[in-house]
Amino acid sequence: MAWLSLLLFLPWFAVLGGLYWLFPRTPRPAARRRFDLVVLLLALVLSVAGMHWGYHEGLAWRGAGPIWRQVLAVLYAYGAFLAVLAVAIPLRMRLSQGWTRG
Repeated sequence: MAWLSLLLFLPWFAVLGGLYWLFPRTPRPAARRRFDLVVLLLALVLSVAGMHWGYHEGLAWRGAGPIWRQVLAVLYAYGAFLAVLAVAIPLRMRLSQGWTRG
């Protein structure tokens, strides 16, 4: 049942991932495409891990209702996805200086 949160947020993750992949449009050497692919895969993997962690946190809270399992799963998954992108964007900007020179 924890996978429901990923299913619901997968379209939004696709939009955010697509924007990350497409912008900025140039320069787009092979090294940047590889970096972006690794970042997006890492974001998805950590999002799934966060989703499971949040779901199990919701199970551990005895006083919480069943909806909170899904809410925590979504929050953790979304937080993990955004955290990876938030770290990757400035890192990509720094690395892109070397890609344009070389």
